[in-house]
Amino acid sequence: MTEAAQLILDLGHRAASGREDFLVAPSNAEAVRWLDLWPAWPAPALTLHGPAGCGKSHLAQVWRQRSEALLLARESLVVDGLGERLGARRAAIVEDAERGVEEEALLHLYNLLAEARGHLLLTSRAPPARWRISLADLRSRLLAAPAVAVEAPDDALLSALLVKLFADRQLRVSAELVAFLVPRMERSFAGAARLVAALDAAALAAGRPPTLPLARSVLAAATRDET
Repeated sequence: MTEAAQLILDLGHRAASGREDFLVAPSNAEAVRWLDLWPAWPAPALTLHGPAGCGKSHLAQVWRQRSEALLLARESLVVDGLGERLGARRAAIVEDAERGVEEEALLHLYNLLAEARGHLLLTSRAPPARWRISLADLRSRLLAAPAVAVEAPDDALLSALLVKLFADRQLRVSAELVAFLVPRMERSFAGAARLVAALDAAALAAGRPPTLPLARSVLAAATRDET
């Protein structure tokens, strides 16, 4: 076994569905524990909150596969027809729920699911206690529900994530290469995916596996593109 492969085993590896496997680390362990508790949540709703790129959406998708939840875009969340859209489902997800959601519609969705003994998963950057909520009934319901922080990925999680993303593309990389990338990359799940895709493309063009010089070139190109 390579040193890089061991990075994945050092963290808990949780299978979701094919390429949607994910890794458990201190930064997301509490959120994973709450998702594992479903459907025995103590309230009809649960909020996952944390900075952009911390993996909230990934965890929400994992729960969606398990719960068969309806994913509702916050921009299209309106009261009219909401019951029909929900149908027989007893679970729903609204992402970025603190950003411009119609409060009456969110309250209606909460109530529909509560009446059906279903559940609502919300994601946001801040916990509901810090949202600007005008509707008192909605505010009281969300404040009574659990809110769980997802932290930004640490070095261990980013390292394991890079190894997994490379493995998904049938690329074996050294621990030295991973250690080089982690302090220089965008510290997010999406940033890791973009970096691995760029390195894969560069390696294919060069006709050789990813190497440190190739990684330096890809990172330099990414920096130029940002300026």
